[in-house]
Amino acid sequence: MLGYDAARWHAVLNDLPVALLLVAVLFDLAAAALKRESLMWAAIWTLWAGVLGGWAAVIAGELAEESIDHGEAIHEIMEKHQTMALLTMSVFTVVLLWKMVRRFQMPAQELAMTRALSIVGIAGLVWTGILGGKLVFDHAAGIPTQKLQVEIENREAGHEHEPGEEHEHAAPTADTAKAAAPHTHPPGTPPHTH
Repeated sequence: MLGYDAARWHAVLNDLPVALLLVAVLFDLAAAALKRESLMWAAIWTLWAGVLGGWAAVIAGELAEESIDHGEAIHEIMEKHQTMALLTMSVFTVVLLWKMVRRFQMPAQELAMTRALSIVGIAGLVWTGILGGKLVFDHAAGIPTQKLQVEIENREAGHEHEPGEEHEHAAPTADTAKAAAPHTHPPGTPPHTH
């Protein structure tokens, strides 16, 4: 749809629900601290939007799982990411339903419990995001193998800069420093001639 596959829709739908759920928790905590009804309503409406958007992102992620090229490493992380997303959205859904069923007439203990669950939900969002980041940035999940191969070749070819244009390269890592080091042979090994 609109030239997007499931993996790209998942990426499009991820960020807004995370922001909404985080802000919903912050509004709820601020409502508790400042005793302001307007913040309580802001929290509930933001929670509603975050839960709906979060489930849309989960559904897109479920569809993306079946459509992307992947091996065992991606599959293993994807399963953890999926489990965390389902658990996290379940926590926020329980909080939302609890508040709706009780119609905001909860004793202090229940309010404290829903706030504690919301904070657990935020921790779940963070861990889900970390796993999603590993999928994309460490394993190029969602990038078709053919496109990835073309990009690898493109990067290996390097590029030219315009005269006077500066380009800051990333500081060398242990891996790049090792790759750039000259090849040495263990002591006692006869040298090769090429």
